[in-house]
Amino acid sequence: MDLGLAEKIAVVMASSKGLGKATALELAREGATVVLSSRSEEALKQAAEDVKQTTGNDNIHFRVCDMSSEQDIQSLFQFVTEKFGRIDVLINNTGGPKSGGFDAVSDADWYAAFDRNLLSYIRTARAVLPYMKKQQFGRIINVSSSSTKEVIDGLILSNTFRAGMVGFSKTLAREVAADNIMVNTVGPGRIATDRVAELNEIAAQKQGVPVEDIAKNSEAQIPSGRYGDPEEFGRIVAFLASSANSYLTGQSLVIDGGLLKAL
Repeated sequence: MDLGLAEKIAVVMASSKGLGKATALELAREGATVVLSSRSEEALKQAAEDVKQTTGNDNIHFRVCDMSSEQDIQSLFQFVTEKFGRIDVLINNTGGPKSGGFDAVSDADWYAAFDRNLLSYIRTARAVLPYMKKQQFGRIINVSSSSTKEVIDGLILSNTFRAGMVGFSKTLAREVAADNIMVNTVGPGRIATDRVAELNEIAAQKQGVPVEDIAKNSEAQIPSGRYGDPEEFGRIVAFLASSANSYLTGQSLVIDGGLLKAL
């Protein structure tokens, strides 16, 4: 299937590694011009080179951007619009907020999670929508978590703000659908990323067991019998971000190998 991504301009947030980088790879494979961003210039340089070498697509660019900084976000999209004149695809993505239950997080943690995991997505959407409306085409994919369907113990910040993201995405999708702008939320389950490894390490320390036991028990709960590969996640996001997706909007999808029992 031709996804119609050739020559589209795609911006992928937090894309120097993990799910963001995997998504950038898939968009690049489909011929899109991809702008990667993250907080580390060194990591971005390496990620951009990896994407170029893996896909053979030389239209790969990068720009440093801290998603918690309004100024950085404005600078990023000013760079993109001045260089390309438009934005077709926005992949919103950030690292997860601090882990812990209610007693483990402070007011400062709540504010930081709000800035990083909800307000940042609102700011990036605000930056791209004028261009998408003008060209009567746009795709916004908000990467969230499986906690939007089933809360995860010990992740109260993520459970709270990921749910808020779904409400934002659904409302925005209804407001801009007539402009051929599709807005969807995609929640990863247990994908083999640094974030999952970090949470496994925390669980192992709390339980006093080897981290390998945590991973083995975790995989046993997944009907597919394994963690997902980041590129499997990226392929689904690439479809949602493409012209091939012309009618699916306002949805909250979970990519989890069948783990969740919630309807």
